[in-house]
Amino acid sequence: MQGLRGKLTPDAPLGKLVWFKAGGKADWLFEPEDADELRIFLERLEGSLPVMALGLGSNLIIRDGGVPGVVVKLGKPFAKVEVKDDYVLACGAGAHGILVASTARDAGVAGLEFLRGIPGTVGGFVRMNGGAYGREVADVLIDCDVVMPDGRSHTLPVADLQYSYRHSVLPLGTVVTGARFQGEAGDPEAIGAEMDRIAQAREQSQPIRSKTGGSTFKNPPGHKAWELVDAAGCRGLTMGGAQVSEKHTNFLINTGTATSADIEGLGEEVKRRVYEHSGVELEWEIQRVGRP
Repeated sequence: MQGLRGKLTPDAPLGKLVWFKAGGKADWLFEPEDADELRIFLERLEGSLPVMALGLGSNLIIRDGGVPGVVVKLGKPFAKVEVKDDYVLACGAGAHGILVASTARDAGVAGLEFLRGIPGTVGGFVRMNGGAYGREVADVLIDCDVVMPDGRSHTLPVADLQYSYRHSVLPLGTVVTGARFQGEAGDPEAIGAEMDRIAQAREQSQPIRSKTGGSTFKNPPGHKAWELVDAAGCRGLTMGGAQVSEKHTNFLINTGTATSADIEGLGEEVKRRVYEHSGVELEWEIQRVGRP
């Protein structure tokens, strides 16, 4: 850490940093002041420890045994959003989707309203091609800035990420630090109305005021995950302090006392019941990391 202003914390509790409010500690938690600091820090590590980036923790199960190596948390220095020429938004990886969408609205930039419906930060939804309400990051991303686990930094055009449904080919340990999104000319009032519609739809259909983790399973081709879960009789199913949401069956919730093992175990039981009922093998959308 010599010469670096960022914060390095050993045995850092992560449960409070993720939406499920459960899980173990990071061996080390590093909060850099800027991308250069992150690059220098990872360069000095020389690949000796695993590295994981953490955004809002909205689509993440941190297992109870904690996360080995270094967890990189990108805070306020990475949360800026700027409007550039030609309806381009330049965003730090720590910026929330709602901030990106709101900044675009205020500048009369359309096409990014759907980011209002993704609970998370730019870094997370660039990595996993986040999407909502019929659009996904692949539709609007121009390029992104990344720091590799060995400290090398690159700007990667969208084609290099080889996006598919909720997936990119970014290697494990790569930290997204910024991204540029392409919008188009629009009317702030119409953009705001679309954002309000998205916000209202989320409020009505999803348990967003609970300790949850976003969509649990990917939608299999030709199916909706929630319908398969519901048809298998899993609505309201519990394991320990974890429950399948009554409001939206593709969401798991922590009712207050759940361990990460409860949450992940419940998800696996749902998968088993869905396969038994319909023959469809559900795939996790939520990322699960760390030691059991």
